[in-house]
Amino acid sequence: MIVSHRDARARRVAVYGVTVLVALVMIAPFAFMVSTAFKPHAFVLEVPPQLIPEQPTLDNFTRAWSTGDFPRYFLNSIVVTTISTALSVSLAAMLGFTFARFEFPGRRVLFAALLFTMMVPGMVLLIPQFIVARDLGLLNSQWGLILVYAVMNLGLNTFLLRGYYSTMPQDLFDAASVDGAGPWRAFRSVALPLSRPGLATVTIFSWLAAWDEFTWAITILSDEQLYTLPVGIRNLQVANQTEWGLVFAASLMALAPVLILFVALQKQFVSGAFAGATKA
Repeated sequence: MIVSHRDARARRVAVYGVTVLVALVMIAPFAFMVSTAFKPHAFVLEVPPQLIPEQPTLDNFTRAWSTGDFPRYFLNSIVVTTISTALSVSLAAMLGFTFARFEFPGRRVLFAALLFTMMVPGMVLLIPQFIVARDLGLLNSQWGLILVYAVMNLGLNTFLLRGYYSTMPQDLFDAASVDGAGPWRAFRSVALPLSRPGLATVTIFSWLAAWDEFTWAITILSDEQLYTLPVGIRNLQVANQTEWGLVFAASLMALAPVLILFVALQKQFVSGAFAGATKA
């Protein structure tokens, strides 16, 4: 079938048009949040709304930082997210390497069970997790958050890294074995350096999941000094009159570490995500 130049051009225009439309739909809420964060409170709900404020101000940012104990919330989120991400990525790397490179009884069953955890909604596990945390004395503590966040994305991370390790040539591990490397050394010296794109991918996923999590944090934390950013930002909302400029300014500040992480790891992110997802 011969496609004319005019038909091909029309298809390209249609594809570009749909792409731009989808991009605008996705960008619009973020643009509204940025615009509102720089507006004085009196102009937040103005009609018609203006995307570019006539009188932009940084007052919302300074007030959000000084309201309550926002710096402590920020530090709590950094600590909890960093430790839980390190634990999650480390466990997923070891599990993924084990499932990809070793044969042992029950391997397929265990891997299937791990994947099954990806299908269970987090809300279903909320009460069992609460009971376990209570029995272990982890309620109202950062470790109660860290341990749950560390396993929250473990199934997905293991799946991605297993696929990544499966693409590595067996000759590399045979050569390492000839040089006297055991399984641990082969994992540390061969697999880990070659899996940086995959590790970057699961690091971003784990960081985002822990950084944005709200339900578990609000469930087990009662001490305001232990609040993370999602809980702290929620407390900025007043029952009768929420200052949305204040809330959106706090949300933008909370978004900064996520953007920094993504920019730092973006080179490895795409290749790692595709490599891990295309080979089971």
